[in-house]
Amino acid sequence: MVTGFQGRGFRVRDDVFPDGLLLSPVRALAWTNAPAVDALTLESLGDLFAIDPRPEFLLLGTGGGLRQPPRAFVRAVEALGMGVEAMDSRAAARAWGVLRAEERQIVAALLPL
Repeated sequence: MVTGFQGRGFRVRDDVFPDGLLLSPVRALAWTNAPAVDALTLESLGDLFAIDPRPEFLLLGTGGGLRQPPRAFVRAVEALGMGVEAMDSRAAARAWGVLRAEERQIVAALLPL
């Protein structure tokens, strides 16, 4: 669970992720070399989707404000059988906590604030 914000980054327990954050139900990873929203690809998310059961959707935090991801990126995620929910990164971090409390099977990619 994201427990706070620090500068442009995110706090998870005692760890700070200043350059972006990749979340799954089992781990939180620094998103090093996080691309701009316009440059998102499946490859830029590493192995985020490689969990079992497969996530229902990707919660995408697009930074300090809402930006729509490229349509090609959304189609590529949808081709894997998942949806994409985009919102600013603060809102996405809060939504993560709510949805995980409901035990929803999701993953998140949060770009820096």
